[in-house]
Amino acid sequence: MEPTANFEAARRNMVEYQIRCCKVLEPELLDMIESLPREEYLPAHLQSLAYMEGHVPLPCNQEMLSPLQEASIVQSLNLTGTERVLEIGTGTGFLTTMLAMRSAEVVSCELHEELASLARNNLQSHGVSNASVIHVNAMDNEALSKAVSGSFDVIVMTAALKEIPDHIKALLNECGQMVAFIGSNPVLSLVHMDFNGAACTRTALFETLLQDMEGLAIKREFVF
Repeated sequence: MEPTANFEAARRNMVEYQIRCCKVLEPELLDMIESLPREEYLPAHLQSLAYMEGHVPLPCNQEMLSPLQEASIVQSLNLTGTERVLEIGTGTGFLTTMLAMRSAEVVSCELHEELASLARNNLQSHGVSNASVIHVNAMDNEALSKAVSGSFDVIVMTAALKEIPDHIKALLNECGQMVAFIGSNPVLSLVHMDFNGAACTRTALFETLLQDMEGLAIKREFVF
C-alpha cells in the first residue's frame, strides 16, 4: 500500500475512533478534518505519528494538540466565517489552518522562531491566505501590544494556564469567545467562554493534559 493511502486510512480511523466517538458530530467539521493532511504539517521524521491519539512531539520541546482537542475547540466556537481570531501558540499551523478555514482572519502568535517559520511555510503550501504568524512572546504585554493591533472576536489559547492574563482578555471584543486550557496539571480542563459584556458563560468541555504556557513572567517571592 502506498504511503498516501496509509495516511488516508489513518485519517479516517482518527475521525471515527478519536473524534466522532467523543461527541464531535458536526458533519462539515468532520469532513474538513478528514480532508486535511495532518502529516504534512509535521517534519518528515515525525509524519508517521501524525494520527496517534495523544500529543505528537514537535521541535523546540513542544507538542501538537491531540486531534480531539483540535476538533473540540473548533466545534465549540461555531464559527460563521466572519470572525477575527487570535491564536496563542501556533505550533506547526494545523489548528491555525482549521480556524482560518472557518473565519475571516487568524492572527497567530508563536514564541519559537523555528516553529513560526515552519507554520508559515505550512500555511503557504496549503493555500491559507487569511492567516498570519507572528514570532512573539504573547505572555509579554509590551511585546504583544507592539506586534498585534486591534481587537478580536475569538481568542484561542493552546497551552495550559492557571488564569487568563489581563492583557489577553483586553484584546477580546465585548461579545467575544475564548477557548483555553485552564488549571494545573494533572487537573486541567478545556474551557469555552462566551462573553456578553461583563457576563461570561463558561463551559468545561472535558478534562485533559497539556504542556504549560511558556513565556510567563516569573513571580518573585520575598523571603524575610
